[in-house]
Amino acid sequence: MTRPFEGIKIIDVTHVLAGPFAAYQLAVLGADVIKVEHPVDCDQSRQTGYDRELNRRNMGTGFMTQGSNKRSVTLDLKQERGRKILKQLVKDADIMVENYRPGAFPALGIGYEDMKKINPRLIYCSMTAFGQEGPRGNQTAYDHAIQALSGVMATTGTPDVHPIKIGTPVIDYATGTMGAFALASALFQRERTGKGQYIDSSMLDVALMMLASNITGHMYTGKTPKPHGNRHSYASNSCYETKDGLLMLAASNQGQYNRLYRALERPDLGGKDNEYREDNHEAEAAELRKIMAGRTADEWENFLQSRHVPAGRVRKMDEALKDPQLETRDILHRHERVPGTDKPVTVPMCAFKLEHGGASIETPPPQLGEHNEEVLQRLGYTTAEIESLRAEGII
Repeated sequence: MTRPFEGIKIIDVTHVLAGPFAAYQLAVLGADVIKVEHPVDCDQSRQTGYDRELNRRNMGTGFMTQGSNKRSVTLDLKQERGRKILKQLVKDADIMVENYRPGAFPALGIGYEDMKKINPRLIYCSMTAFGQEGPRGNQTAYDHAIQALSGVMATTGTPDVHPIKIGTPVIDYATGTMGAFALASALFQRERTGKGQYIDSSMLDVALMMLASNITGHMYTGKTPKPHGNRHSYASNSCYETKDGLLMLAASNQGQYNRLYRALERPDLGGKDNEYREDNHEAEAAELRKIMAGRTADEWENFLQSRHVPAGRVRKMDEALKDPQLETRDILHRHERVPGTDKPVTVPMCAFKLEHGGASIETPPPQLGEHNEEVLQRLGYTTAEIESLRAEGII
């Protein structure tokens, strides 16, 4: 079966995380993605990650995470011949994605208005911190700055220790995921209209979407969301110490709540409405602390899950990745060989399964400029012309 985006050509002129991740999600679902980088000042994610030697080789784990199934070409877009090649690539492309400062690409003559003259069916996506307009339109940011100014950090932590940045770049990944959704939506619409279009994507907008219920509650009541740490409004939906570690209870709805206390043989603690649960949180939590201390976290997890009560032992990443459930999900792909590395590389792929034509990886993350000759020759460049481009620093 063909995958959803086979036959779709994407020009990926993005760097770091959100933009590359958006293109990567379509790449594992079949799109032909050509990643464009400067020949010297390459995507900085190539030099970031857990292994310094890989960073020095421009193959950092930060880059490899979202580099599979892409081809790499290098272009200096500040040079006219470099921009000419980009326009040649865009001529028969379906999508172009860029995540540079607003106004930078239009100033170079490679903005949406320029590119749609070359290819009216082109879907052109600009991914920025704040969008193309407004008082912050010309400002820049990274994930942690957006977490700070959006209110995400202020809702994270405990009443005593806050604000806290979330430990993974969730805004970047959410922006990339939302970007992939926007691109898929635009492609679907183009099938009906035959027209390309412009997508203006903002990290701040995505962060606010992730605060959606907080925003609605605040706008209606005027109450500002506060950090609660591992303490939820309901005691049955909070974190507790066990004999050997932490257990997160997640008995949220009424059915789960009642099943929890039947399983614990404490029906006197169940059967209450949500307002009662909120008002009597501390008394209920005190009883749960005593009960949870009687077994290990694994024992509680197995006991409660077998009775359809959501609960999970708090795990570190090395433990989480050993969960046998992952073997059934096909979320990870192991590259036995990646150029520029010394051992196998495992990367996350896609967070859902399709009955047929689902995500897969065929090629490893590319080295910088690995596909220059292949791509340029298909555009009609001769070996001598390619060498001239290289000598002039254009590729």
